[in-house]
Amino acid sequence: MRTTLTIEPAIAQEIRKRMAERNVTLKALINEALREGLMAMAGKPKKKDYRFKIKPHDFAFRPGIDLDKLNQFADDLEDEERVAKMAR
Repeated sequence: MRTTLTIEPAIAQEIRKRMAERNVTLKALINEALREGLMAMAGKPKKKDYRFKIKPHDFAFRPGIDLDKLNQFADDLEDEERVAKMAR
């Protein structure tokens, strides 16, 4: 359906901001906003698709660092820092 809308300047600014944040078209953003608004007016809960994106990271620990003893390693570093501060 094609129609013409007059949008308040403050709302138009918010629309442009959200378009940039989400990297979507005006059409997609307006349709989503209207859909959610109409559902809210009807008292229906929003249907959200929560998809988690997991990006693996290679920590590249050096040989000799035991991953099971990282807390001990952090404590040792803190102790060295305290000794260095006390020596100053």
